[in-house]
Amino acid sequence: MSRNSSDRRTVAPPSGRYLPLLVLLFIGSGCAALIYEVVWFELLELIIGSSAISMGVLLATFMGGMCLGSFGLSRAISAQEHPLRVYAVLELGIGILGLAIFFALPNLGGLYAAVGGQGSNGLLLRGVLCAICLLPPTLLMGATLPAISRWVETTPAGISWLGFFYGGNTAGAVVGSLLAGFYLLRVYDIAAATYFAVAINFVVGLAGLALWKLTPYEIPASREKVAGRAVPGESWAVFLTIALSGLTALAAEVVWTRLLSLMLGATVYTFSLILAGFLLGLGIGSGIGSLLARSATNTRAALGGSQLLLMGAIAWAGYSMIHILPYWQFSPAPASSLEAKFVVDFLKCLLAVLPAACLWGASFPLALAAAASPDSDPGRLVGAVYAANTIGAILGALGTSLVTITWIGTHGAQRVMIVLAASGAALMLATAVADESRRHKFSLKSAGWMVAAAALAGLLVRTISPVPGLLVGYGRNALKFAEQSGEFIYVGEGMNSSMAVSRLSNGVLNYHNAGKIQASSEPRDMRLQRMLGHLTTLVPEHPGSVLVIGCGAGVTAGAVSIDPAVERVTIAEIEPLVPQVVSTYFRWHNFDVVRNPKVRIEIDDARHYLITTREKYDAITSDPFDPWVKGAATLYTREFFELIKQHLNPGGAVTVFVQLYESNNAAVKSEFATFFEAFPNGSVWLNTDQGEGYDLVLLGQVEPTRIDVDKMESRLKSPEYARVSQSLREIAIFSGVDLLSSFGGMAEDLKPWLADAQINRDSNLRLQYLAGLGLDLYRQDAIYRDFVQFRRFPRGLFVGSPEHLNELRIKIYEER
Repeated sequence: MSRNSSDRRTVAPPSGRYLPLLVLLFIGSGCAALIYEVVWFELLELIIGSSAISMGVLLATFMGGMCLGSFGLSRAISAQEHPLRVYAVLELGIGILGLAIFFALPNLGGLYAAVGGQGSNGLLLRGVLCAICLLPPTLLMGATLPAISRWVETTPAGISWLGFFYGGNTAGAVVGSLLAGFYLLRVYDIAAATYFAVAINFVVGLAGLALWKLTPYEIPASREKVAGRAVPGESWAVFLTIALSGLTALAAEVVWTRLLSLMLGATVYTFSLILAGFLLGLGIGSGIGSLLARSATNTRAALGGSQLLLMGAIAWAGYSMIHILPYWQFSPAPASSLEAKFVVDFLKCLLAVLPAACLWGASFPLALAAAASPDSDPGRLVGAVYAANTIGAILGALGTSLVTITWIGTHGAQRVMIVLAASGAALMLATAVADESRRHKFSLKSAGWMVAAAALAGLLVRTISPVPGLLVGYGRNALKFAEQSGEFIYVGEGMNSSMAVSRLSNGVLNYHNAGKIQASSEPRDMRLQRMLGHLTTLVPEHPGSVLVIGCGAGVTAGAVSIDPAVERVTIAEIEPLVPQVVSTYFRWHNFDVVRNPKVRIEIDDARHYLITTREKYDAITSDPFDPWVKGAATLYTREFFELIKQHLNPGGAVTVFVQLYESNNAAVKSEFATFFEAFPNGSVWLNTDQGEGYDLVLLGQVEPTRIDVDKMESRLKSPEYARVSQSLREIAIFSGVDLLSSFGGMAEDLKPWLADAQINRDSNLRLQYLAGLGLDLYRQDAIYRDFVQFRRFPRGLFVGSPEHLNELRIKIYEER
């Protein structure tokens, strides 16, 4: 190919008519990337757990791969390669790797289960597994924008197109997050979502190859002279500023996701809306920033100005989420359509996060323009700026989720974000003044901008308040309970969640988490919690060792611990503050369980604990969060129940809490049917409230369950079981017959009712999508009446004297 100047003009990249098409390709690329992110995180959470530490490892690996890919592309691939060909190959590679991960992950999960463990070694193995799975495709994802950036010049117009590509990628990510959360995973499963993302990658890759064939390319002569030079050496301030921007952006996403999930309900739909709102702002801001990059005379001043405005946007978000949006009167009634509820929730997200997200989005193209020189290699320029932004984002996400929130709370984290944004603003505005004076030194005017930014930060941090107990306690219902919330005697923000303990005027204690009451000393709640614990130990013949999943108020674990036949109790709890602090407020109700010498507490996600422990138990009881809380459905899957079976000794029993309130028929059916697939001999035990349905317990054993009523009665009357009998009397259960009269049906009897039930599996997590649609619904009695009609006195479940069996039969039918 000729290399004279006229030839360069004919092949100078690129023809303007193709640039909008490249934006479309980046939209598709972003859509696929977000679907992968959702799917991979879901799959890996099932293996390494969903604790903050596991999520930190996942996020660091994912973003670390993006960072390495963006920084390394221009150094690994020659600038002589056609950018469209490189981009197309990257997209095809992402699709191939996405497919490979989907099929390989079960084997990798099995390997991790065989060698994984707790402590630092377990953490290292989590990181290795994530690296094996996520680094290859994320390296390619991070390289796509630097690859295509070589198709434009580092002129103001070219830089603005890079911003449009970035904005298109972000817009596609918005579509991907909504598509995955509201359709692909709700209606289909992880396999369908993966195939859809792979198909997008292949379409984008093939389209890129077609454009490569249509468009010639030659590296411009001006760029050849400085091959290997990325950006001017004096651009260090730009890199530091965009790193601070990435740090505050991901820190804000962590903090605001927690606050918004309290306010809106922590369903999978809420998380999709929050992510979409955040990404939408990034996309809009990127477009605005791209236009500014083309026309601004001083892009450093524009970048500094964006950080200055960002301080106010962060303050607005923090103020609105605490003082305005939780009490916003315009909310759809529970009977309103789901679409109306989602629209209102999305509007609340946008009102809070959109201003700041737009400014973060604008920062990237402005940073590119501020760091660029006409002869820079655009691939190295984009890679370096993107890498700096991503490094900051990794630090922000990990530091905030693992350290800052637990140390100084969400309000303290937001104050730090304002100070960091002020630092970036002061730095850029000061260097912009120095550039304008052509002295490249700080002046009195530069110092003035720094003082002004510091003063403004000092004013804005005062607007950020600690999260109130009312919001932590009642979340989306804070306004409804404002007058009857009682006294909040403890409010804490842990690594994984925010929690509170309140005391009502009548002395009732409430434990709040996920924006609602999770346990209380109300009679109906105490009845369920102690039923759950006592059924767990009274049904097996030899309940020597018991695993309790979820500590909560500790009432269930306490009921387990006082059984004299129980020698060891292990409590698996994901949030350290719950056993450390919360359960101590309930010590008069939970028999001070956390200080019981036969109790051991494991701070870990329950799935991860069972995957990595070799210990077996005589009984396991599970009382996790409501299934509509994102992540809780992983403790209700067929595979999880099979995992429990593997950890049961012969004759062992498992009990599982199931709520009927804030649920719907489809969700409850899914919980029943999934449990009964793993435990076909399973049974239902009812906790009614004044004769109406409220919640219940599922009980299962590998072998057919046989309950000797005579033995249970004898045991409860013995002196050794005096504390157990007293515990039962406190919840109005005065004998073994009373306890067993809560029988609600056998799996075999409920088959007609469960004919259309959807099984909750690891591959679809169907329950979290079904249960998420039951938020704010109180149809518990209707659900109860719907299935209890199938109950009949079971054959073979109960054995004992005719007198006790006849008494039990009468009491069961009285419950109808």
